Amino acid sequence: MTKEIGHFIGGKAVAGTSGRFADVFNPNTGEVQAKVALASKDEMTAAVANAAAAQPAWAARNPQVRARVLMKFVDLLNTHKEELAQLLSLEHGKTIPDSAGDVQRGLEVCEFATGAAHLLKGEFTEGAGPGIDMYSMRQPLGVVAGITPFNFPAMIPMWKFAPAIACGNAFILKPSERDPSVPLRLAELMLEAGLPEGILNVVNGDKEAVDAILDDETIQAVGFVGSTPIAEYVYSRGCANAKRVQCFGGAKNHMIIMPDADMDQAVDALIGAGYGSAGERCMAISVAVPVGESTADALMEKLTPRVENLRIGPSTDREADYGPLVTKQALEKVRGYVDLGIEEGATLAVDGRNFKMQGYEDGYFMGGCLFDNVTNDMRIYKEEIFGPVLSVVRAKTYDEALSLPMEHEYGNGVAIYTRDGDAARDFASRINIGMVGINVPIPVPLAYYTFGGWKRSSFGDLNQHGPDSMRFYTRTKTITSRWPSGIKDGAEFSIPTMN
Repeated sequence: MTKEIGHFIGGKAVAGTSGRFADVFNPNTGEVQAKVALASKDEMTAAVANAAAAQPAWAARNPQVRARVLMKFVDLLNTHKEELAQLLSLEHGKTIPDSAGDVQRGLEVCEFATGAAHLLKGEFTEGAGPGIDMYSMRQPLGVVAGITPFNFPAMIPMWKFAPAIACGNAFILKPSERDPSVPLRLAELMLEAGLPEGILNVVNGDKEAVDAILDDETIQAVGFVGSTPIAEYVYSRGCANAKRVQCFGGAKNHMIIMPDADMDQAVDALIGAGYGSAGERCMAISVAVPVGESTADALMEKLTPRVENLRIGPSTDREADYGPLVTKQALEKVRGYVDLGIEEGATLAVDGRNFKMQGYEDGYFMGGCLFDNVTNDMRIYKEEIFGPVLSVVRAKTYDEALSLPMEHEYGNGVAIYTRDGDAARDFASRINIGMVGINVPIPVPLAYYTFGGWKRSSFGDLNQHGPDSMRFYTRTKTITSRWPSGIKDGAEFSIPTMN
C-alpha cells in the first residue's frame, strides 16, 4: 500500500480530508513512493485558526526564551542532519552531500535568528521635548505564511519560518508537494525543541491551498520562492488583500570570464555552479560569458571534456556530481529546451539528452549539455531552463559582456572571474543585479546578510534572512511619552513641532 503523507497542524500529524492527493515520485526510479494530501480551503482555514489561537501566548514570551527554542532546534538539526539529507535526497534527487548542504544553509539562518533578542531592540530618545521621551518597538505581525519550492525543501522553509517564529509570529508553511517529507520532519523537530503546538503548521497542497493563504484575512504576511510568473501572481493577489508580501522568482545567472582570469579556476566554478544539483538552483550559473575569442576558445577547450565526463548517479551515490531531475515533466522540459537551442542555431558541443543510468533506466536522469555560440535573442538565453544546461555567449569586449546581465530581465545573481581588481570593482559597482560574486560562482550571502535579486527576480521591498527578515516579520510602533511634571502650557491647536 502506498504511503500517504498528510499535514502537521496544532503540533500533530493529521491526515488530509479533501480526498485529493498528488504523487510523490522517487526520481531515481520513476516510481511513486507516496501520495501527499492536497489541502482544501477549509483545511487551510482550520490550520490558520489553530495558529491564531496559539500566537498571542508565544508573542508574550520574551525574545530570549523564543531564541532558546531555536538554539535547541539547531542542536537537533545537527543530530539529525544525515537523516534529513537522506530523506531529502530520496524525494528530490539531489545527492546526499548536496542535500546535507541544503540542511546546513537553513540551519545557519536558524543560528542567525537566535539573535532575535538583540535584533528586535527598538530605539529610545530621552528629552525629545519638554518632559517628553520617545521610543520605538518592533512587534510581531501575528500569523504569517511561507510558500516554498521543491529545489530546497529544507533550506528555504527554514529561511522563512526561523526568523518569523523568533519574532513572535505563528507560521503556516505550504511546501512543495513534490518533496514534502523534510518540511514535516522539521516541524516535528521544532516541537521537540520546545516550540508550542500551533506555532508552526505545515499544510501540503496545490493552488487551492495557495489561494486560501492569499485570501485569508488572518494571515498578515506571505513569503514565496518559485518561478517569476507565480511570484507575480502571489505578489499581486497578496498585495490586493492588504498583506505584506515578498516574492522571489526566476533567474538567468551570468558568469563573465575576463582574459586574465585563472582559466582552471573558472572552469571548476562553472562545472560546480552550472551542473550541481542538476542545475535545479535559482543561483545556478546558466550563462558563461568569455571576453574575447581567444578566451572563449580556451574556455571551451577546457570546459568541454569536463562536461563530457561529469559523473551522474543515483542520489544515494555520494561520489556523483549530480543526480536525477525532480520529475519526468522537469526532465522533458529541459530536453525540450535543448532541442529548441539546436533549432535556434546554437552549437551543441556536449549533448546529454540521451543519457541513461544503468539500473535506473526509468529515472529522471540527464547528462550535462553545453551550448556554444549562443546569442541574446535566443529563448535558451532568455528563459530559465532549470536543468544541467550551460550556454556560452561570446563577448568581444568587457562592456559588451557587462551589458548582457544588465539588459536581461532577471537580476538574481552574477559573477566575474578576473585578476584585475579595478575591473572587479567597476563590475560590482555598475551591475544591476542583487547578488554579485567576484571569483565566487554562486554568491549566496551568509545568513547575517540578506538574500534577494533585482528586476523580475524579486517582488517586494525586503529580502530573505539577515536584518531584512526581522523587519519583514515585524511592524514598528513608536511611542511619545510625557508624565505630569507641573508644566502648564495650555491647549495646542497647531501640529506639534520640535520648537
